[in-house]
Amino acid sequence: MTTESSNDWENPKIFQRNRLKPRAYWIPDTSLSLNGNWDFNYVSSPLLAPSPSHSDKENHIAEDTEAEWKPIAVPGHWQLQGYGRPNYTNVIFPFPVNPPYVPSENPTGTYKRTFLVPSEWDEASQIRLRFDGVDSAYHVWVNGVEVGYAQGSRNPAEFDISRIVKRGETNEVFVRVYQWSDGSYIEDQDQWWLSGIFRDVTLIAFPSATRIEDFHVKTVLDKDYVDAQLEVSVDLASTEETKVTATLFDPFNEYKILKSEDKTLDAMHGTLNIALPVSNPKKWTAETPSLYDLEITLHTTSNPTTPLQKITHRVGFRQVEILNGNITVNGKPILFRGVNRHDHHPVFGRAVPLSFLKNDLLLMKKHNINSVRCCHYPSHPALFSLCDELGLWVMDEADLECHGFYDAVARPLDIPESMDYDQRKKLTFAQAAEFTSNNPEWKDAYIDRAVQMVARDRNYASVVIWSLGNEAFYGQNHAAMYEYIKSVDPTKPIHYEGDMEAKTADMYSYMYPSVSRIERLAVEEGDNFEKPIVLCEYGHAMGNAPGALEEYMAAFRGNRRLQGGWIWEWANHGLWDEEKRHYGYGGDFDDEPNDGSFVLDGLLFSDHTPTPGLVELRKAYAPVYGWVEGGMVHVENRHDFAGLEEVQAVYQIESLGEQSRVVAAGTLDIPDIQPGKTGTLPLPPVPPRKGENSELWLTVTFTTKHASAWSDANYEIAWFQHRLDSSPFLDRIAPTANFPVTLTSTKAQHTITGADFTISFSRTTGSLTTWRIHQQDILSPSSPALTPSFWRPPTDNDIPHDLGEWRRYGLDTLTSALRQQIVKQINDSTIEIVTDTFLSPPILAWGFQTTTTYRITGDGALTVHSHIRPTGAKPKDLPRVGFDLYLADRLDKTAWFGLGPGEAYADKRNSQKVGVYSATTAELHTPYEVPQEGGNRMDTRWLRLGDERGWGLRVIRDTTGSGSSSATASPSGSDGLFQWLATRYSPEDIEKAAHANELVPDSQVRVRLDVASCGVGTGACGPTTLDKYRVPCEETEFGFRIEPFIGDWSN
Repeated sequence: MTTESSNDWENPKIFQRNRLKPRAYWIPDTSLSLNGNWDFNYVSSPLLAPSPSHSDKENHIAEDTEAEWKPIAVPGHWQLQGYGRPNYTNVIFPFPVNPPYVPSENPTGTYKRTFLVPSEWDEASQIRLRFDGVDSAYHVWVNGVEVGYAQGSRNPAEFDISRIVKRGETNEVFVRVYQWSDGSYIEDQDQWWLSGIFRDVTLIAFPSATRIEDFHVKTVLDKDYVDAQLEVSVDLASTEETKVTATLFDPFNEYKILKSEDKTLDAMHGTLNIALPVSNPKKWTAETPSLYDLEITLHTTSNPTTPLQKITHRVGFRQVEILNGNITVNGKPILFRGVNRHDHHPVFGRAVPLSFLKNDLLLMKKHNINSVRCCHYPSHPALFSLCDELGLWVMDEADLECHGFYDAVARPLDIPESMDYDQRKKLTFAQAAEFTSNNPEWKDAYIDRAVQMVARDRNYASVVIWSLGNEAFYGQNHAAMYEYIKSVDPTKPIHYEGDMEAKTADMYSYMYPSVSRIERLAVEEGDNFEKPIVLCEYGHAMGNAPGALEEYMAAFRGNRRLQGGWIWEWANHGLWDEEKRHYGYGGDFDDEPNDGSFVLDGLLFSDHTPTPGLVELRKAYAPVYGWVEGGMVHVENRHDFAGLEEVQAVYQIESLGEQSRVVAAGTLDIPDIQPGKTGTLPLPPVPPRKGENSELWLTVTFTTKHASAWSDANYEIAWFQHRLDSSPFLDRIAPTANFPVTLTSTKAQHTITGADFTISFSRTTGSLTTWRIHQQDILSPSSPALTPSFWRPPTDNDIPHDLGEWRRYGLDTLTSALRQQIVKQINDSTIEIVTDTFLSPPILAWGFQTTTTYRITGDGALTVHSHIRPTGAKPKDLPRVGFDLYLADRLDKTAWFGLGPGEAYADKRNSQKVGVYSATTAELHTPYEVPQEGGNRMDTRWLRLGDERGWGLRVIRDTTGSGSSSATASPSGSDGLFQWLATRYSPEDIEKAAHANELVPDSQVRVRLDVASCGVGTGACGPTTLDKYRVPCEETEFGFRIEPFIGDWSN
């Protein structure tokens, strides 16, 4: 296969022409932003693209005078501004695989605009034209003269246009951008394919003859990590003797000069090194992001008073090493509590406004996230300076992924879907690497992406790991990247997950391993390991997820070799469709091929508001942990560096029962607890009980003492709860009132009538069909109520593993056949109906034998108890076990005593607190962008379902066996708790809807009363739900008491 092509964009050996040497990021005051509206032309092929004025128009059909120009926003993507269409793929290439060639129908966008060189700029300036991001390749002309070519979409390029621009006259910049290039083969990241000038365009003036070309800062700490030396390296272009001064200012002491040194260099191009020793500076960490201000000035000896150039940069004193097999900063191992973050905005794509980017990072800090992996390319430069300021460890990743070669190799092999992923790797990865990663013709292109990343970002304190890219298999070109980076910046470890044997990586890295697997890996080499283990992607957050976060965190904390990881991923990448009023995903824009909704797999919704998954992660990542034991409050400091002197603790003791009442509150004095250590403090005094029917709960909240760059004072960072009383909450079931009940039977139904209620049961199905209280219908007339149920709408995580089995056994199509219905008049005020039914699916020969007992008493209460026995070739586990109840439209309000206020599942519940809450059914709903199971509440003692007046039903768990006991109190211990969900959407409608706005509320309120519900796991891309969070398909008994309720929702 030849790689020679006459087109720059189809030749891996040509990735730039006339691009200036990459440098550290700084924009001087002598700069002019060219962001804004440009003129734009869009055609289907480079051959049809217009040419700039005065240029050679050979081989171009359309002349500039013939082209149609319309305004377009820069930065921006043309697909999001009416040209072409967005295309989402996760792995596959959306074009034929024939590197380096791309389709001849290669959409091409041409941009042009005019500018004036600011008159105040020195006439002798070197004028540079800078592009911070253009997708995917582009030629640039100024005033009709071609100035260069570049590719590498997420990397910058600068061109010297000094000899072309005209002072005092209008200049024209003309850019031709190609949607596809050979670079597209190594930019196959899991995101939208979007094209155009999507980052800043800037005109920059540097001094002409003598100037600073680049600078590099490095901090070196002594062996005790106390004193430091700031090493400043300055690359100069000079025609005369120059002096460079490096001055360090102390922002912690009125910005006084902490240190200043200067050096002189003879007239030449060269590097000048300055060392500034600093006594015990404040150290930079993600927990203590202390920054000093460095000023570098350049003078010529002929004009020593007026600086030619001045650069300011914030410096953090920190030292990254691998010691005893661990990644350390300032001599201490760190635990990465991270997330993977793509550049994405729901309207602007990768052209992310800086305010939006900053809000992302503030949300991370506020949710106890301490690290961000730039996936899978260097982010906008502003991210790094913000991470320096706010305190976030950064894994900076080269703009490199070629995952699509996997399908090019695997599909012809017809690999079965059931094959283990590790086996797939062995079959395909080496062959896939031959396309580019192990192909020497691509070596320079690979190295260039490392060069660009390191040159731009190596001065940021927050960058503590370099990454060679993502899912690009492994080959000699990765080894070359590693060797290059080590030669220019040996101060940081290097990551690459594709190097599975860590040949040229400084750590082992894994994607989506199970907890049991990482625990095995952690101990394989005992305690004498040389390289740590990180999870570059784990806890896949697609839809209702992730589950089992605490299990991962326990593994990280319990094994020195495991140094944490980065959740996949930070945010959904939905693109807002104004016409359809929803966030679109793959296929919504008629983009083929596509990978569907896999682009919606984040901890934030597409509008970047938190999902329940982020709330759960905040709890798992909490840097302070507390519990009560032995009459004392124990507090563990889970920071790596910071003590708890900036943390305060407040407590509240609540009496929780029919109402919520605060009985005591105050502050706790936290002792001096060093990182990784635990301290104790006295339990606050517990008020005497006054015979209340309630539970006594202590809630301790840890908050910030003072405002910081990311939070206000008194911001909650952690909390815990503890039950103070040992006696269980006794739900006071009033003795059955001595009101008579009567039974009337017809061919169709049995009807029980009391003083102010009527309840009817079908004689055909055995189910509850009518319930009227005070002449008001409680039930929806269209659905049978209080029948055993096992189905729930699938989550994204159910689909790959569990949904197939659940459907194979027909759990979504169970039908009920009544075998027997016995009516008993127990006494004047009690009637009992016992139904035997067989719940089974069509086609199959298995099912549930159920005996359900309904007890109706004169006070209007209904106790339902079901005994379920699976028979035949049954499934291993179930989605849930409980009853379905269908209520009238007006019963839209809920209140409950249990976990809240948000949704909870068996493996996603730690973020919810025990309390008394209220909400409407609309407020209970979680608006997942692809509708799915959501909104479950757990550990409930009682539930009220009613209307605006407070009229309705009250539900508690019945633990008295068959419901026939005469007990007057039901203990709400572990066996007295239940789960529930109230929604206006049917499982069928949820599963059918492709977007949240397609759900139309029913005129009935669907309530699930459950004793068990399956966890959510991370099975959309990773381990499925752990066995301990599953619901086994086995014989079980459960029941509830449901009684009329009249009350005030606020009481």
